[in-house]
Amino acid sequence: MNLPAFKPDPMPVLLIEDEPAVMSLVQAALERSGYPVVCCESGVDALRLLVTGQFMGIVSDMRTPGGVDGGKVYAWLSRHRPELVDKIVFITGDIANEETVARSLSKSFPKPWGKPSESTHA
Repeated sequence: MNLPAFKPDPMPVLLIEDEPAVMSLVQAALERSGYPVVCCESGVDALRLLVTGQFMGIVSDMRTPGGVDGGKVYAWLSRHRPELVDKIVFITGDIANEETVARSLSKSFPKPWGKPSESTHA
């Protein structure tokens, strides 16, 4: 007797985005691609979920309300959930803000692009 193979539900992607229209767009794109999504509107909410939740990856806005931005989420992951550090993607519409641009170009975030000898990821 052949039993059907057990397929566990895939872990969700955590989406951190405070703009409702952007959140809806990114969530729909991920779900159309077959990824379950858990949404939250701030880095503070994200950290609460990350303490006990299991996620396959994270899509995070760089700037969110509440004092915990994408960079602080990344720093927290580095200390508490290192298995997710290489599974975070940052998004932002705030390219006119010099602080956001400087933070995104900071050496504290690994870059998957650049010259092959400079790349931190394969």
